Amino acid sequence: MTSDPTSADDSPFHSEPTVRDKARQFVLPLVVHIEKTAPPARTDALETAARAVLTILSDERSLGDGEWAQAMRDWQDARIRKVVRRARGAEWRRAEALPGITVTGDSAEVRVFPPVPLDGWPKDLARLQVSGTDLEDPEPPAPADPAAPVLWLNPELDMSAGKTMAQTGHGAQLAWWELSEKERNAWRDAGFALSVRTADPVRWRELTASEIPLVRDAGFTEIAPGLTVAVEGHDRVGTLPVRSGHSPD
Repeated sequence: MTSDPTSADDSPFHSEPTVRDKARQFVLPLVVHIEKTAPPARTDALETAARAVLTILSDERSLGDGEWAQAMRDWQDARIRKVVRRARGAEWRRAEALPGITVTGDSAEVRVFPPVPLDGWPKDLARLQVSGTDLEDPEPPAPADPAAPVLWLNPELDMSAGKTMAQTGHGAQLAWWELSEKERNAWRDAGFALSVRTADPVRWRELTASEIPLVRDAGFTEIAPGLTVAVEGHDRVGTLPVRSGHSPD
């Protein structure tokens, strides 16, 4: 499976019809916990969503003969889709009761679920709203960690936090596909350290002219088809320090 959707004919992100469209279509659901009185910071939510995608990709239930493995294979064999919905209060508690993984950041909580058919969402997820994920950063984000991967956002796009969370999830997945098993283990043991930042226009032109993985959105929601995320620094994961509580394989 290719990890460069800007050039491969069978890309999971292209807007043009491909062989992937002939397969049954699945979606990876992500739910972000947004309480009215204490919403998460936008950048933290974006980074947490990206780490949630990596977490389910690496989970033993998603691999081999694991209970989620077939759904994960079916999803990745078709067009890669992710949908982010929001939940609060009892909605969040119902979502947490479903099989999945909750990943936490400094202020954000994102729960990722095994893929479901486009027309087969569990009712407790289907009833959740896609809109209402407008988040803000209380302070400007610190500079990106130069030792970890960076998911650079297109500065010319205005996307909701939910849409952007799906895009950073795509970017993290492209980085994952680029890595060897040893590198994947190293990134996992480092807690999937990464940064999400918006590139300035000059930097964006440099990134998109290089040979790094690029996410090209299919244009189904919010924006026209085009580049959304540039994945820089995935080759650095092998030198990341092990996070406390993790030990290398």
